[in-house]
Amino acid sequence: MTIVGSRFLVMVAAVAAALGAAGVLLVAWGAGWLDAGQKAVVVQETAPAVATSTPARPQLGGTFDPARVYAERASGVVTIYSVFGSGGGGASAAQGSGFVVSGDGVILTNSHVITTAGDGGGDARPADTVYVEFRDRDRVAAKVVGWDVFDDVGVLRVDPGDHALAPLPLGDSDRVVVGEPVAAIGSPFGNENSLTVGVVSATQRSIESLTSRYNLPDAIQVDAPINHGNSGGPLFNAHGQVIGINAQIRSDSGSNEGVGFAVPINAAKRSMEQLLSSGKVAYAYVGITTEDLTPGIAHEFHYPVQYGAVVTSVQAGSPGARAGLRGGNEDRDYNGQTFTLGGDVIVAIDGRPVRSATDVLRVVAERLRPGQRSTFTIYRDGERRSVEVELSERPQNPNAS
Repeated sequence: MTIVGSRFLVMVAAVAAALGAAGVLLVAWGAGWLDAGQKAVVVQETAPAVATSTPARPQLGGTFDPARVYAERASGVVTIYSVFGSGGGGASAAQGSGFVVSGDGVILTNSHVITTAGDGGGDARPADTVYVEFRDRDRVAAKVVGWDVFDDVGVLRVDPGDHALAPLPLGDSDRVVVGEPVAAIGSPFGNENSLTVGVVSATQRSIESLTSRYNLPDAIQVDAPINHGNSGGPLFNAHGQVIGINAQIRSDSGSNEGVGFAVPINAAKRSMEQLLSSGKVAYAYVGITTEDLTPGIAHEFHYPVQYGAVVTSVQAGSPGARAGLRGGNEDRDYNGQTFTLGGDVIVAIDGRPVRSATDVLRVVAERLRPGQRSTFTIYRDGERRSVEVELSERPQNPNAS
């Protein structure tokens, strides 16, 4: 898996929190996965309902105490088993992690843990049966509420009468900073309720999605060991608040090499609210691809601004095409990289500054909605202009108009 460069697909200004793979253990139904002693076969790669109990309070103070985080939060982390097929030799199961977010039984995880998203088989379909196992090894049936393949978020619900619940407090991922300590709890390789610790290595990473063809612009990068089976589990800050959903590793070997990614919890909360209220998510769609304008490129090719997002292509029939946005028409080399000249330079969307291609992706995916009219401030032929774009809903296939 490779990290994408500065050219991003914004066909809906994707959020694809892009996280998604490398966390699921697939096991054959016939191998006896219900028996804890069996081995798993690793395969490489609108508001929420009112809770009936109060989530745990955030820890006080800023001292990082992993033992305390584990002691106070592990009971809210679960192991998830998703069965695909009706049983017998043709069925299979996926194992991942998740965590309780409300007293009425809502559980967050990754979409690729409870659906076929990311297996290359086209449209995602939910697991036929899902079980949730708690820390005390008690297992209950769960219902799939919905999933978001763009952010790789899945929502389950269990009956609160089936097991005592310990909802976890959700933090604010917009406040996460590089260098702060974090703890991850999950079930790597089927080893339930395992704790790993590390620090935030980077924020706002734009990475490839393993469950859609759009990028996730705000992934949290961590060096805490995350392995297969950790997918869907919580990433905690020093206060014991969930700041992300562990979802993906970048590795040449298939095991942890110090580069893991989590879906930011603020993005997951947006997905969860939509899924709980309507059973689906809707993202805005522009239908353009862009690349970064940097000071060096701006100087070399005589742009009037130093930063922005240069439109490289416009999808035919898309909102961007209907609004008259213009893509590039000439590829040039600059310091070993290809840059496309001739396209509009986006510098703001509804007054929000745009300094890079990722900013377009972030603003459209996180701030805008289908059907909304938005003003794109651009430079074309050296002149500053305003273009009104009426956004549509992001298609599953970015090649669709």
